[in-house]
Amino acid sequence: MNRLRLYFQLMRLDKPIGSLLLLWPTLWALWLASRGHPSPANLVVFVTGTLLMRSAGCVMNDLADRRLDPHVKRTAQRPLATGAISAGEAIRLALLLTVVAFALVWTRNQLTVLLSLPALFLAASYPMTKRFFPMPQAYLGIAFGFGIPMAFAAETGHVPLSGWVLLLANIFWTIAYDTEYAMVDRDDDIHLGVHSSALLFGRWDVTAVGLCYGAALAILWWVGRESGLGLPYNLGLLAAGGLSVYHLGLIRTRERMRCFKAFLHNNWWGAAVFLGMVADLARN
Repeated sequence: MNRLRLYFQLMRLDKPIGSLLLLWPTLWALWLASRGHPSPANLVVFVTGTLLMRSAGCVMNDLADRRLDPHVKRTAQRPLATGAISAGEAIRLALLLTVVAFALVWTRNQLTVLLSLPALFLAASYPMTKRFFPMPQAYLGIAFGFGIPMAFAAETGHVPLSGWVLLLANIFWTIAYDTEYAMVDRDDDIHLGVHSSALLFGRWDVTAVGLCYGAALAILWWVGRESGLGLPYNLGLLAAGGLSVYHLGLIRTRERMRCFKAFLHNNWWGAAVFLGMVADLARN
């Protein structure tokens, strides 16, 4: 039982915020592609696959950071950092999760299967980007958003322009919320010599987060207009805009716990967009 608890922690199943932030854009795409009526099979595959790949991604991330995490207060007690789980065990767990997720995708159409290959590469390679890429949050946005084109492919057999533009909106949203997260670890990242958008933006970090929220909302508005969405959807965007302002108020002082609170609160941002979309498409 203790071993299962360690695996549970390694996969971050005790901290569902990452799964939710990964799930909301996928649900946006499923609802938009299906005009509010996603296939039950696609819904099961994508919700389950999201949970599996987020868990696998956490294991891969901790494998890559197992020598850094002991030096960061927030991550020092992770199972790989403490040695409670070996690297070999973690590799086997990541492989198992990935194989099960790929088996689910294999039940979908050929385009969805093909798109799952770059999605897997993005998930596996993201943990290394903080070593050399000045803004790993942008790479994370692509990795977290690649369920969007896959969902369009599964529902319609192709990925329209609006699907790729929706992915762009997710990239900006991810940069916003993951910069808030990076602001928590800023001092540790400087000490360890790893990259983050919080370090890249420097004293302009709060402004940059605001601009990214604004860009995400503007792009989401364009996607809605092109998709024939109206008032209910725009009210969802308005609610997300209000939450963005609240988050900016939280991070303005750059206090670690307030920045972390803003990051966690982005679950409601993604939910607001989704609920507006659901309400709008339910009218049809």
